[in-house]
Amino acid sequence: MPESGPTRTQGHISPAAQAAAPALAPPSALAPPSAPTAASASTPVSAPAPSPVAPTAAARRAGLLVTLVLGGLTALPPLSMDMYLPALPQVTGALHAPAATVQLTLTACLAGMALGQLVVGPMSDRWGRRRPLLAGMLVYIVATAVCALAPTIELLIAFRLLQGLAGAAGIVIARAVVRDLYDGVEMARFFSTLMLISGAAPIVAPLVGGQILQVTDWRGVFHVLTVVGVLLTLVVWRWLHETLPPERRHGGGVGTALRTMRGLLADRVFTGYMLAGSLAFAALFAYIAASPFVVQEIYGASPQTFSLLFGLNSIGLVAVGQINGKVLVGRVSLDKALGFGLVVIAAAALALLLLTTGVFGEAGLVPVAAGLFVLMSAMGLAMPNTNAQALMRTPHAAGSASALLGTSSFLIGAVASPLVGIAGEATAVPMAVVQLVCALGAIACFLGLCRPWRTAPEGAQDSAHEFAR
Repeated sequence: MPESGPTRTQGHISPAAQAAAPALAPPSALAPPSAPTAASASTPVSAPAPSPVAPTAAARRAGLLVTLVLGGLTALPPLSMDMYLPALPQVTGALHAPAATVQLTLTACLAGMALGQLVVGPMSDRWGRRRPLLAGMLVYIVATAVCALAPTIELLIAFRLLQGLAGAAGIVIARAVVRDLYDGVEMARFFSTLMLISGAAPIVAPLVGGQILQVTDWRGVFHVLTVVGVLLTLVVWRWLHETLPPERRHGGGVGTALRTMRGLLADRVFTGYMLAGSLAFAALFAYIAASPFVVQEIYGASPQTFSLLFGLNSIGLVAVGQINGKVLVGRVSLDKALGFGLVVIAAAALALLLLTTGVFGEAGLVPVAAGLFVLMSAMGLAMPNTNAQALMRTPHAAGSASALLGTSSFLIGAVASPLVGIAGEATAVPMAVVQLVCALGAIACFLGLCRPWRTAPEGAQDSAHEFAR
């Protein structure tokens, strides 16, 4: 049976990380020089105690190593989506397809990323993290290369779907690796660090895509993504070793995977964190879907002004995420930080609704932009803490849990984002309504299912026992 629950160790490295540490750092980094080569079972009292510095050093080495690798994996999906955006008009002309059909290339990639996580997550619990990740990256490279050569829009849509399915491996396994290596508040800190990279990727990707189009056509974007995929695969193969020991893996096929996911969903607290995080993510999706129209068409901002505001909002999200990881985590409970973030998101959404409905008179761009900035920045408290709290309960099935977290976020976000245009192009009210409903729903799930006032402190609850019940 897996370990009874998340247990903090010195240096905040989990037991799974200690088991996998020889693959992440030299063996000399794990044992103090004075430690004997073989411990005697008959004299446990006289054996020297392990130095508390050793696990800390191993954790730091592992952290420096996996931060870069996992950061690249989490940045690849937004690069695949957003770097391609400036090329959409070229695709329409080159493949002689209507704009609505070309938009399906984005939908297919997004759907693939959502559904692929349900497949790759359980695979990583059965066969370990490394093999499914490398397989997914190789398929991603092939699919992206075919996209660059696609002669028809139908073939492009099909391989964008495959690209999303394969790219999902990076998303889901990155979270699972974090769960393997870290526990408690250290896991929340690591998720906040990853936000620094994943939050910057959507800002950089369209700019890079635009520069690529200065020297080549839309196919060049996929050529660049293919090269990125090859380089990232080589980095993963060289530097990211296995983090899930064989004794912690799960056998079985599809039936076992489905039973594992059903058991995870039966855990009320895990489901509460999953839904709270997914609904908060849906409010973010609503912003992404509506903000170009709201800022430029309704409030008359130029494309340059919109790009500036979009960048500032992303910087706010990343900055608050870093404050969460560097300042709050370890000093304030994760549930308190999460609850505060959800309340701020709801308050910002309510302010946007009042502004867009004219309660305070004719609102200009500045107050609306300020409301969006506050809403986006508060996501830096909500998203890393929901992931950390949910995965903290599931050391026995981190891959499947990560798959459910990612798929739920993508699917709920995909449902919410089209609703922002339901009232036409003359009002921003639907955006604010969707954001407020999602924020209130997230708070309701957090309070009603997680019941933070009843849960044990981070690192002290018996998650595997809860799962078994």
